[in-house]
Amino acid sequence: MKIAFQADANLDPDIVRGLCRREPSIDFRDHVGVIADGMPDPAVLRLAADSSRVLVSSDVHTMLAQFRAFIAYAESPGLILVPSSRSIGSVIEGLLVVWVDWTPNSLKNQAMWLPTPVEKIP
Repeated sequence: MKIAFQADANLDPDIVRGLCRREPSIDFRDHVGVIADGMPDPAVLRLAADSSRVLVSSDVHTMLAQFRAFIAYAESPGLILVPSSRSIGSVIEGLLVVWVDWTPNSLKNQAMWLPTPVEKIP
């Protein structure tokens, strides 16, 4: 079973498009029509959890704390944090590593920083 992703509203849409072009079979849902502008972090986390999708977010300032609060009372497929300093190409390659090498169980209730393309989960 492969990981399904949910893009947060703050994730560059070129990342989703580029990754889906690179690997057409990846299940990566864009935020458009799913996450309203200004939706609070707990609601975004709930939406991702309800659809069994790992949330991919560039909101490295508040999302981690909100995620920790969320998993105190609910299950989550996980959170991947994407630093804004990473290039689009590097993010695409890192997410491809996650999709190919990681399992849904490796991310359950876990918040992880996006790996560099050469990293693998232990």
